[in-house]
Amino acid sequence: MELQQLFEQAVANSKLLSEKPDNETLLKLYSLFKQATEGDTTDSGLSNPFDFVAKFKHEAWAKLAGTTKESAMQQYVDLVTKLKG
Repeated sequence: MELQQLFEQAVANSKLLSEKPDNETLLKLYSLFKQATEGDTTDSGLSNPFDFVAKFKHEAWAKLAGTTKESAMQQYVDLVTKLKG
């Protein structure tokens, strides 16, 4: 199975996990998904400085700048596989 297919399956599997991951893991899943599907973030900031969830999501994604889409896909697949354990 090629990486794109594995990634798409992992995305589907992430919605079927028996337990909700902790917030740090959720941020990692979010940021890897965004990096894999959109690449580096081009957004320089947030419109609402009091939207802390959006701020944390953006910061997590921004930390992955320079990571290739393929690498982000593989990391996402690996993390979901680990969570399914």
